[in-house]
Amino acid sequence: MSIVSNALLSEQEVIIRESARRVATEVVGSTAAERDRTEAWPHDEIKAVADVGFMGMLAPQAHGGSGLSFVEYCLAIEEFAAADGGFATMMHVHNSAAHVLRSFGTEEQMARYLPDLASGKRIGAFLLSEPHAGSDTAAIRTTAKRDGDVYVINGSKQWISNGSEAGFALVVAATAEPGARHRFSLFIADPEDPGYQCLRIERKLGQHTAHTAQIQLDNMRVPVQNMIGEEGRGYGKALSLLSDGRIAIAALAIGIARAALEAAIRYANEREAYGKPLTKLQAISFDLAEMAMQVEVAHQYMLYAARLTDAGLPTSKEASVAKLYASEMAEKVCSAALQVHGGYGYVNDFPVERYYRDVRVTKIYEGTSRLLKYPFRRSP
Repeated sequence: MSIVSNALLSEQEVIIRESARRVATEVVGSTAAERDRTEAWPHDEIKAVADVGFMGMLAPQAHGGSGLSFVEYCLAIEEFAAADGGFATMMHVHNSAAHVLRSFGTEEQMARYLPDLASGKRIGAFLLSEPHAGSDTAAIRTTAKRDGDVYVINGSKQWISNGSEAGFALVVAATAEPGARHRFSLFIADPEDPGYQCLRIERKLGQHTAHTAQIQLDNMRVPVQNMIGEEGRGYGKALSLLSDGRIAIAALAIGIARAALEAAIRYANEREAYGKPLTKLQAISFDLAEMAMQVEVAHQYMLYAARLTDAGLPTSKEASVAKLYASEMAEKVCSAALQVHGGYGYVNDFPVERYYRDVRVTKIYEGTSRLLKYPFRRSP
């Protein structure tokens, strides 16, 4: 049972959360440790998760999706992250690609791609970052040149989650020269087409389920009808959903932290020292209380930001706060949970060492902690 209550959640939100928890525990959590060791892509788990609607959470029901609210989506991501942070990252990137298409694609584009995304037949990826353009995404150098009824795309993309397994790729590329007011466009690319090459899958500290790739685009020809929106307006469309992504990563970090806290509580109740359970030692009990408080605060603020999104209100500040606080909190909680385990926390016999490794990247992707502090330099 989760330490975070269902208070103030609607009946539908509770149903989604409990369903996600059950599937995440039974399907994803049961194989998480083995995937962490082998770095295997979770083909069977994706199919099982897709069969119950969690690979198309933000896609409309008319196109095969579940049509969930953003709050319901974040609650589900939190549950899957508690089972396997890497799997939750893969799910989030995939669902986000569908979210972009649902928000800005044409009816023909949605009808063509959303059913395959929702069913897990195609895995979505977002090709934005480059070797020299991480947080400063406006510095991207990938170009798309018009050649009749196609665009020819050339460039290198880095840190691409799902890039090696993708069947649907959103690509940000420059369609105008540097200095132009509207420079970047957004394209749908098929990774099966010539010109899309996975150069390498990164070896990472954690989140081994979430494959992160370097992608080379060499004269990749994309039909004009695969542009999303108007030429030169794609970057703005991608940025408009950045706040949503940050709130979802806050939920992901909270899920990992909650799993670490629950593991620490179980261990402290079972392990004895000086003739009593660790929970009877004041120092340990105070640590657990502090961890629980931080997880609860982060969870509640994440829900607040997600509800603002569902209400159609601006969330730039709230998304930054949610992601910054949750990711910083989660690393500290996972570290404290490892400490409660003592030496056992440092070996992979217990899951806390995986949680500790998996959570670290939440302070980096979807906006680094330092980048997220920048808005607070300005006056309200």
